[in-house]
Amino acid sequence: MTNVMNVQGEAGIREILADMDLGPADSIQFAFAKLQLAQSMICKNNAEAFLKQIEDTQAEQTKTAEMISRARALQNACQSEDGDCPWSKKASMMPADMVAFFKERNLAFDTHGADGAHNFDEWTFNIQSLTNYQESVNNSTQTKMVYLQDMISQYNSYLQGAMSAIQKATTVLERIATSA
Repeated sequence: MTNVMNVQGEAGIREILADMDLGPADSIQFAFAKLQLAQSMICKNNAEAFLKQIEDTQAEQTKTAEMISRARALQNACQSEDGDCPWSKKASMMPADMVAFFKERNLAFDTHGADGAHNFDEWTFNIQSLTNYQESVNNSTQTKMVYLQDMISQYNSYLQGAMSAIQKATTVLERIATSA
């Protein structure tokens, strides 16, 4: 069986072709149209998968932007000596959910003192780590958007090829019918 690998897994061309009914495929044009439609369906499925991935990375971008904003607010509190650290107003405590965010994504963050408190410079390091991660997520989103555009272009091309083949087959059949 011929399988075409796509983003969601394997989609058999035979399975896709079996779902299509263009009537008898005795005509080469209709057989070609059927294959073109199958290819367009594969591209459509891939495009939908890329769209879902883009939505997921955009959600990650939003979370990262929120973390950067919160980290900057904590850094500013250190600078104005209004930090929430119990032993120094020049430091702020990193919230547990922020620690989890860093750890879940294997991001570097300052662990000096192993106490969760960070001064202005330590927050600078943490923010830089978040910013680097944000750039990575942005690049991933842009790459996926390029792939999505490619899948849409391929879909349109295959669909146009199928329509053209159907039109040609119809024209041939009309000519045969009128000449008989």
